[in-house]
Amino acid sequence: MMQELSLNILDIAQNSIKAEADLIKIEIHKNPIEHTMRIVIEDNGRGMTKEQVERVENPFFTTRTTRKVGLGVPFFKMSAEMTGGNFHIDSEIDVGTTVVATYRLDHIDLMPLGDMASTMVTLISVNPDIDFIYTYGIGENQFSLDTREVRVILEGMPVNSPPVLSFIKEFIEENTKQVNEI
Repeated sequence: MMQELSLNILDIAQNSIKAEADLIKIEIHKNPIEHTMRIVIEDNGRGMTKEQVERVENPFFTTRTTRKVGLGVPFFKMSAEMTGGNFHIDSEIDVGTTVVATYRLDHIDLMPLGDMASTMVTLISVNPDIDFIYTYGIGENQFSLDTREVRVILEGMPVNSPPVLSFIKEFIEENTKQVNEI
């Protein structure tokens, strides 16, 4: 099993990329009153049939040809359910897929979130033609990074150029720290 939730998020986002999504939304929201954390990964990719959605949670089902098992979704589901949380996938052909995992923040089996700044930089650096919206919040406080807005500011500079990636990483780190301190 993966040791940080950010690695699960990276894996699920890679599924969105494989499904030819050109917009991937990743939202992490902590609710301190309910002691929950909700992670949502939504894409506008090819989507899946109801049968595929039912099978994708099975570790012995994968669409990959390089191996015979697919562990990303089952591990993500297990990580949520181990904390007393829940997991579900909604998908529609030619519309996209939404994966939602809810965790109990006060459960001993909750894995650390991990380095989401590096996860987002990794996704953006190797997929410069895909737009990402990353939102992180606790209660009413949140921030978002939208690569579509970054592209407008860049006026043609590649979103995956080292100075831009450095800015994105710092932006996420600083805003995460600020939201966590409020």
